[in-house]
Amino acid sequence: MLGPMSESDSDTSVGTNHRRDVGNDRSCDDVGYLRWTERGGSYRTVQRWFNTVLPWAQMSWLFFRTHLFQPDEVYLVVGDESVVSKAGKKTHGLDRFFSSIYNKPIAGVSFFTLSLVSVSDAVSHPLLTEQVVKHAETDAPAKAKQRATKKSAAKKNPKGGKRKAGRPKGSKNKDKRHVEWNGELRMMERLVKKLLELIGGLFPLTYLVLDGHFGNNNVCQMVQQSLGLHLISKLRHDSALYFEYKGEQKKSGPRRRSGDKLNYQAIPERYQMATGQDKGIRTDVYQATMLHECFADPLNVVILVKTNLESGVRTCGAFQQ
Repeated sequence: MLGPMSESDSDTSVGTNHRRDVGNDRSCDDVGYLRWTERGGSYRTVQRWFNTVLPWAQMSWLFFRTHLFQPDEVYLVVGDESVVSKAGKKTHGLDRFFSSIYNKPIAGVSFFTLSLVSVSDAVSHPLLTEQVVKHAETDAPAKAKQRATKKSAAKKNPKGGKRKAGRPKGSKNKDKRHVEWNGELRMMERLVKKLLELIGGLFPLTYLVLDGHFGNNNVCQMVQQSLGLHLISKLRHDSALYFEYKGEQKKSGPRRRSGDKLNYQAIPERYQMATGQDKGIRTDVYQATMLHECFADPLNVVILVKTNLESGVRTCGAFQQ
């Protein structure tokens, strides 16, 4: 289906541009439509169509439910952000966004899409798309806190060297389940709730899959507390993960939670779930419940270790749920 792109995928109305010949009041496109269309077809009809408000979200959901939905299939909600480079200064939502293609922030526009992905067929069905617009008023508290943290750290350590080892004096425990919401979290919550409202309980949804940018405690808590889903995302390849402590606890004092730190080069074999080989690359899959100091709850971590059998080079990737 063809239609106008807008800030929101729900209801939109877009105008058109007219290209005119020099010394002629008629549009080039108008002449082409009159020549090739039958009676009743004209460029004015196309203009009226572009000026019509179309509920794209409902239309996409209706098409999926009527022609693509499989009752016995398991579906995942998958979100991803796409960045398109754009020059100029007047385009709506123009800002600097990180592009994975250029591996750096670039000037352009960004769009966030939610899709339903069937597990067995590995097919994505996009349903909701919205332009990402950075609002200064919604992101101001988080940025102000970052600036305040940097200033306080500079005052405590004016020489710029490393601070002393151990916990700073006077610091208090923080509840990691209470997180600050920024504009990005609010947009994601609104889109996922809208998708759940469209589905209306037709089939159960358990997991929300996002890329590594969203693999942090703030997004994890938002997904669990507000949406009632579980987050599947990617962690850094060198994330500091710890096994749960299984030894004897002290009779007094705080209980010990963290055990040995994970060594990616020597993962215990008891956590290996599967292994396979394709085109000289061996893939080992490990799974374990682990702890991370930045997350409030234990994580169900899956680690993929790929080994080049010819060169012996190993690469690791960790995913958390």
